[in-house]
Amino acid sequence: MTERTSYERSLERSRAASSRADRPDTFTMAGLEWDLLDDVFAPPFSRTTEAAMDVLGLTGTETPLLRAGGSFLEVGSGTGIIAVMAALRGAARVVATDINARAVENTRRNAGRHGVGDRLRAVHSDLFAALDTDDRFDCVYWHSNFVLAPDDYRYRSDHERAYIDTGYRAHERYLVEAPLRLTSGGRALLQFSDRGDLPRLTALATAHDRRLKVLRRHSFPEGTETLEHILLEIRVAS
Repeated sequence: MTERTSYERSLERSRAASSRADRPDTFTMAGLEWDLLDDVFAPPFSRTTEAAMDVLGLTGTETPLLRAGGSFLEVGSGTGIIAVMAALRGAARVVATDINARAVENTRRNAGRHGVGDRLRAVHSDLFAALDTDDRFDCVYWHSNFVLAPDDYRYRSDHERAYIDTGYRAHERYLVEAPLRLTSGGRALLQFSDRGDLPRLTALATAHDRRLKVLRRHSFPEGTETLEHILLEIRVAS
């Protein structure tokens, strides 16, 4: 483990972001105003949400990966920016899940703020657990908590879950379950980072008959570092 991939460093970022005196109640991103509740991942303090919108083609010059008129499931919605932007860009049905109840409320507020509450449903769920077993989507997406933490680490808050994944247990479940949630021709997407352990993720995918394909890469500055985000498609290997 390097300083770049250190889970302790990510936990420091989590604590700082949740307790900063300048943490706003609202912020502007993608030319729109957004609500931000306490204990929810704060997009103003990181470029990662903007990077996510870029790689999905919701902003910037990339070709959109979401089919107009289709259905979209976002896992780990946080403030709901990605889910709301998907609805604003033409998704007919959007479901957004988060394990953090405050994030679910935050997503609902921003859906209402931007007039897409009629086609965006926010659900309190650990990954797919609270969804109907037969619910399927044209696109399933998770901007994951890509930093690997030890198997025995115990979360102190839901806010920490946005930053680290103990033993990659959530990633393992997502690798297995996301492709099973697709319509015919649908895509299961995972936004990862060079702060994560890609060899470990790849080994987990292989162990569960899954194959990872790199769709897009996006590099951006954060503080004194340059980070790379990697958009992966998960496919059933066989």
